[in-house]
Amino acid sequence: MNSVAINRIAIWFYIGLFFLYLFGPLVIMGITAFNASSYPQVYPFEGFTLKWFDGLLRDSDIIYGLKNSLWIGFLVVLVSVPVGLAAAILMTQVYARARSFYYLIVVSPVLTPGVIIGISTVIFWREMTGATGTRFLYDGTLMTVVAQSSFISAYTMLIFLARLQRFDRAQEEAALDLGASHPQVFLHILLPFMRPAILSAAALAFLSSFENYNTTTFSILADKTLTTVLAGRLRQGTTPAISALAVLIIAVTLLGAVVYELLKRREEAAKAARLRQAQREEERSLAPAGMKP
Repeated sequence: MNSVAINRIAIWFYIGLFFLYLFGPLVIMGITAFNASSYPQVYPFEGFTLKWFDGLLRDSDIIYGLKNSLWIGFLVVLVSVPVGLAAAILMTQVYARARSFYYLIVVSPVLTPGVIIGISTVIFWREMTGATGTRFLYDGTLMTVVAQSSFISAYTMLIFLARLQRFDRAQEEAALDLGASHPQVFLHILLPFMRPAILSAAALAFLSSFENYNTTTFSILADKTLTTVLAGRLRQGTTPAISALAVLIIAVTLLGAVVYELLKRREEAAKAARLRQAQREEERSLAPAGMKP
C-alpha cells in the first residue's frame, strides 16, 4: 500500500468520523423519539410508537413556552433588523478615523456574556420603571426582547456590512443627480440591493432568539420560553417527548431550507429566462442593421 492510498483512506476516515460526530446524536435522538420505552434509549428497541408526539402536543407547558418563543423571536426580528441596518449604514457614513471606535461600541454586546446582559437588563428596567411610575413596563417578555435585541442586532449589522461592501455608491449619486430624494434612494435603490441580507439577518435573528437561554433565563422573570421549559425538564429527568420535539424542530428546519432553495432556484431560473429574452430581443433589433451592406 503506497502513500497515496494511505492518504486517501485517512481522508475518508476523517470525513466519516466528522459526519458521525455531526449526525450521530441526531440519529440517536430520532430513534428514541419512536421507541416505546419510557426512557430515551436506542437499545433495546421496545417497539415503534407515536405516543411521544401525541404527548408532546398535550403538554401545556411546552406549548406555552413554544408560543412565547415564537412571539419573542418575531419581536426580536422587528427590532434587531432595522437597528442592525441603521448601524451598518451609519458605519459607512462616519469618518474613517472614528469607524474603529464606533465598531467597538456597536459590537461590544456580542462580547458581553449573556448572563450579564440578562441581569443588567432586569436591574435597569426595575429601577427605571420604579422611578418613573411605569411599572407596567416591567414585563418579562418586553425585557427579553430588549435584552436579546441588544446583541442580536450586532449580528445583523455584521451581515449588512458584508453586503454593503459590494454596493456601488455611484448608483446613489446618479439617482440624487437625477432629482431623487434621499428616502427615494433608500427605498428604490439601497433597500432592494439589501433584500438578500435582510432575509438572512431576519432568519439569523429569529433563530438566535429562539435558542437563546443564558440571557432569557434572567430577563424572562416568572414567565417562560421553550428553552427555559426544556432546561427545567432536563433537571427533573428527560423523556422521549423531548426527542420528539427535537425531531419536529429539525423537520420544520429542513422543510424551510428546502422551500427556500426551491424558491431561490425558481427565481434564478426566471432571471436567466428574462436575460435570455432580452438578449434575443437585442439580437433581433441589431439583425437588420447587420444585414445592411
